[in-house]
Amino acid sequence: MNPVNYLYLAALLFTIGAAGVLIRRNAIVLFMCVELMLNACNLAFVTFSRMHGNLDGQIIAFFTMVVAAAEVVVGLAIIVSLFRTRHSASVDDASLMKL
Repeated sequence: MNPVNYLYLAALLFTIGAAGVLIRRNAIVLFMCVELMLNACNLAFVTFSRMHGNLDGQIIAFFTMVVAAAEVVVGLAIIVSLFRTRHSASVDDASLMKL
């Protein structure tokens, strides 16, 4: 399979994720779209790494997955806290948590 096809797929996945971040207001869907965007970047990194014959892109993709896992842990803790106080997972209600 041609590596350009993987880059088209990465661009499509990133576009879907970006549209989800801009359109949706639910916090869980928002985090899933951010994860989709990060996975699209990982696919592009691995594709470019494979095209150039080195492991740099795969190493960057690995570190991106580690950062994404930490982001999910912190993000889900914030969502649970928001849901417990407001009984809603809407991003619009997040501004109400200010003291």
